[in-house]
Amino acid sequence: MSEFISILTHGRRLKAAVKELSVSELEEVQEKLAKVIADRAEEEAQLLQQEAEKRRKIEELRKAMDAAGIDPSELLGDSAAAPKTRRKRAPKPPKYAIKNESGERITWTGQGRMPKALKNAVDRGEKLEKFLI
Repeated sequence: MSEFISILTHGRRLKAAVKELSVSELEEVQEKLAKVIADRAEEEAQLLQQEAEKRRKIEELRKAMDAAGIDPSELLGDSAAAPKTRRKRAPKPPKYAIKNESGERITWTGQGRMPKALKNAVDRGEKLEKFLI
């Protein structure tokens, strides 16, 4: 679709693309394009009208709330005052431990990729339960 738009918006490319059309065919294309433009203009006018109506209603509600002595934060409660924040969960405790070739203690929670030292031990035939903490 971007190629079509590229041709349509570039004068020379458009002229080259429509050079085989007759004048009557070009006039037909022009009429169809004019209809598309009119439809789009009408849609945009409706959207602007809807936005204006929405702003008018909001202003009416704001005036009514001021007259009644109501604060917007009272109406919405605490949920509007502070957005909810996601708490980071605590990391899982290690479930397995093994010492690698250099003597370092390697731990694993049982989730994610298995450490190489532990994987090598399991591949050699040792049971995973042997390394439980």
